[in-house]
Amino acid sequence: MARLFSIGEVLIDFIPAQKGVALKEVVSFERAPGGAPANVAAAVAKAGGQASMITKLGEDAFGDFLIDTLNNVGVNTEYILRTKKANTALAFVSLKEDGERDFSFYRNPSADLLLSEDEISDNWFNEGDILHFCSVDLVESPMKQAHVKAIKVAKEKGALISFDPNVRLPLWESAEECQATIREFLPQAHLVKISDEELEFITGIKDEKEAIQSLFTGVVKAVIYTKGAEGAILYVNEESFSSTGYKVTVQDTTGAGDAFIGGFLYKLIEKNATISNLESLLKQEHEDILSYANASGALTTTGKGAISALPSKQEIYDFIEKQKR
Repeated sequence: MARLFSIGEVLIDFIPAQKGVALKEVVSFERAPGGAPANVAAAVAKAGGQASMITKLGEDAFGDFLIDTLNNVGVNTEYILRTKKANTALAFVSLKEDGERDFSFYRNPSADLLLSEDEISDNWFNEGDILHFCSVDLVESPMKQAHVKAIKVAKEKGALISFDPNVRLPLWESAEECQATIREFLPQAHLVKISDEELEFITGIKDEKEAIQSLFTGVVKAVIYTKGAEGAILYVNEESFSSTGYKVTVQDTTGAGDAFIGGFLYKLIEKNATISNLESLLKQEHEDILSYANASGALTTTGKGAISALPSKQEIYDFIEKQKR
């Protein structure tokens, strides 16, 4: 079976014990492993797929905790390097009453940003594998260049490239730099996932359909447009396929989008997706793939944290069947 590789940040999310208060007013936090690329790798691994994380962590207790957490859910950690030059990244999260989040990040820099291009091997990827990345670790740093090399090598080996911008503006020098960097990397991906909150910011276009079409640049073959509880729309060439979301009692939306794309990518691996068959496969199997991805995202919001709340494949299938009754 093909493998998923996620590259980017692995960090600790500190989740507040109480909802509906500003971050400055939170009294206590609960530690939760996270980082969007890591969440995606964990979602694939928990479903039974082969998933590896490419990053760097500090030689500290938080780094040890993250390695243990990923190993426990089945993510391969052999491509995670350690350093004494920086600490593992931390993020403090405030939850509003509706489960939405307010972030405060601690990384100046964090260890993940120190992964360099010469630490990316030419021999990691094979045809049919998937390399997934986000934008948080594309700030100017050695890690940005590590992404450039990983994408180049993976494409040369015939791997699918998946990009979820996952915009986090507080981590950038300016909104303009964030937007420009995302636009720089978009053409390198075969598959792009983008949320309704990000579309206009990234494209600069107000009209939804026009904005979506503008994303088909470079080698982009498909765009997944997510709308939270309302589901998602998959765009392939001139065709679009809609799916409805699932109604659940939301505890924490952290990692919901990651669980969605993780479920989506797991299904691509399960169905033997390749660069050449991606478009036809998505057209034929969109209903099954989107249903699974929506359920994965929805179930994750019913717990706290991201990795710890990810459902198993059986839990996803049971949930889908229950919704049909």
